[in-house]
Amino acid sequence: MSLYIGREASKLWKTVCGEIITEINLLAENWKYMFAGLIFQYIHGLAARGVHYFHRPGPILQDLGFFLLPELGQDRAYISETVFTFIFLSFVLWTFHPFIFKSKKIYTVLLWCRVLAFLCVCQILRIITFYSTQLPGPNYHCREGSKIATLPPPESILEVLLIVPRGVLFGCGDLIFSSHMIFSLVFVRTYQKYGTRRFIKQCAWLIVVIQSLLIISSRKHYTVDIIVAWYTVNLVVFFIDHKLPELPDRSGAGAFLLPLSKTKEENHKLLNGNAGDHVDWRLRSQVNGKILENGNAVHVEAVMMNGV
Repeated sequence: MSLYIGREASKLWKTVCGEIITEINLLAENWKYMFAGLIFQYIHGLAARGVHYFHRPGPILQDLGFFLLPELGQDRAYISETVFTFIFLSFVLWTFHPFIFKSKKIYTVLLWCRVLAFLCVCQILRIITFYSTQLPGPNYHCREGSKIATLPPPESILEVLLIVPRGVLFGCGDLIFSSHMIFSLVFVRTYQKYGTRRFIKQCAWLIVVIQSLLIISSRKHYTVDIIVAWYTVNLVVFFIDHKLPELPDRSGAGAFLLPLSKTKEENHKLLNGNAGDHVDWRLRSQVNGKILENGNAVHVEAVMMNGV
């Protein structure tokens, strides 16, 4: 028993090491795209913080969702945030599953470059819309009588540039369209395309629908914020996805899209724990741009995706 556990632990360690080496190589090629995507997340936070200074509380607008869905109240507003946190953490963990599991169909770095591209385009559109018109926020802390419904003028530039969690949770004015729905829909659509479990895909879409209703019931957004998010995010992902180069499929010939060298060729054997796993790279040698596979010369175009 101890010998078996030792062998399995050794295989898992080799898998993790192989994945780390591969992802580091991909990160070295695509770090600019990852860095730009992460920086824009900060810019989006600054924009949402900035519009809070322009927000003016007023009567809550007439909303169909508010008539149809019961109000959860302040003490139950955490429910929608809990559902969103579950969606967010589940997706993040799934993107790192190739480091452990054998069913490897994605490269984590390349997938996140793609996801960040979707998020950035959606967030640019969101910034344009909520700066175009500031609606009176329906959330409890944005209503008339609340001390934080309108922020006083900043006393220093640091106050504007410093984003604190409280400012993110208690923002006002950044309504059309919902940021929570941007992340949730991008994540679910990404899993819909690259995930393998049909049941999880169906559950994911159901959870996003439930989250949409919970956001309205919590009075965090108007119904229009949710509806606009649904068709805008789906359209953005649809069009951007067709413009970007497709991700290489690790389970097939697409794996050859990665650049090869003597060092990386040896590392390919580690990607699935050992050379005997179900994904067999079968790379024997590379001569003048040809890969010799089972004795037959096969032309393989070793092209590294420039970005994604």
